[in-house]
Amino acid sequence: MRLLPADKIYTVYKRLQQENPNPKSELYWKNVYTLLVAVVLSAQATDTGVNKATAPLFEHIDTPEKMLQLGEEGLKEYIHSINLYPTKAKRIIALSKILVEEHHSAVPHDRTALESLPGVGRKTANVVLNVGFGEPAIAVDTHILRTAPRIGLSNGTTPLEVEADLLRITPKEFILDAHHWILLHGRYVCKARTPNCTECLINDLCLKNGILQ
Repeated sequence: MRLLPADKIYTVYKRLQQENPNPKSELYWKNVYTLLVAVVLSAQATDTGVNKATAPLFEHIDTPEKMLQLGEEGLKEYIHSINLYPTKAKRIIALSKILVEEHHSAVPHDRTALESLPGVGRKTANVVLNVGFGEPAIAVDTHILRTAPRIGLSNGTTPLEVEADLLRITPKEFILDAHHWILLHGRYVCKARTPNCTECLINDLCLKNGILQ
């Protein structure tokens, strides 16, 4: 694999920006706490499936105190349709307790503190930092892990390697929204088994001859 040259990398991002100037997370959330809960629930689950469960949940539960009052069994009633819901319910109750007891009920604006919470790894922390706090973080999910190397934006084979490549090669003006653009492109256009190259707006720039075949 190889990276696109800098001028083509810029053009890739510019086109993605022109198509979607203000990309947003497809997860439903009301505040940073509900964003954190939604991202924890989204592990090995679809955003659509998570949203169906969290829309009614977040009507009533939008703080760690309320989550603790609801309790683990109560939470399970809302999220039972989500994959691995018993484990996720346990983790959400545990992290809510830590937020109340150690962080004055606020989600910490700090990577180390976020990653110390139950159920929160680097990707989840990056989503919260980027979407919730507006930090230039790159959250590498399965779509980005596959798509970034495919189109020539990374030589990495692990989430950490892809994240490092994207942070290094992405022009500063695009870094805040970079992971949204690549994720959405991978989800809807550059799909794993059937990439829709005929409707791809970066088809002429993509390293498909060296990557896809």
